[in-house]
Amino acid sequence: WTALLTQGGSPIHTVADLKGKRIAATRGTDPHVFLIRSLAEAGLTEKDVKVVLLQHQDGRLALAKGDVDAWAALDPLFAQAELEDGARIFHRNADLNTWGVLNTREAFATEHPELVEKVIAAYEKARAFSIANPAELKKIIVEQAKLTDAVAARQLERTDLSTAAIGDRQRKTIEAAGLALQQAGVIAADVDVPATAQALIEPSFGAKLGVK
Repeated sequence: WTALLTQGGSPIHTVADLKGKRIAATRGTDPHVFLIRSLAEAGLTEKDVKVVLLQHQDGRLALAKGDVDAWAALDPLFAQAELEDGARIFHRNADLNTWGVLNTREAFATEHPELVEKVIAAYEKARAFSIANPAELKKIIVEQAKLTDAVAARQLERTDLSTAAIGDRQRKTIEAAGLALQQAGVIAADVDVPATAQALIEPSFGAKLGVK
């Protein structure tokens, strides 16, 4: 659900082609993390490119207008840019995506565990419904998010609802995202990212409800 996009006729075809180019991204978000990690895999850093900090919608518009050479995108704007603006994906790696997770304050979870469990149960019910009723899911997204049928369908093509429980795989992606943001200066250099990522995971609520 995140990728690097460029204009349809752009000469950019790989991450390495971004050297010296202008890239729109929203600081501290998953697409920004994806950009940093993708650059690293290509032997580049943010110093090798010009990151233009824009909100997601503004990034899409900047790419369409040609004000930037590429955009670190996310759905559904990602799908809209493809289908409505003629934008082209030149790099996508689902393994570099972070996961959508539920967050709560530790104090709240301690004081109101029954409410945390209620929210998790509701999400799990919705996930099961979505998997069992893909056509109805798309209809709901079209109506509630005000998307076209084609955009909703494209977004759902790359939406994975198969995993609910948070475990080591999710911790590793959170840690990798934290290290990428630390490299970019978003997270302070003295923060122990691995330890922090480990401390953020609390699997007991889901385990109690049998979430897998």
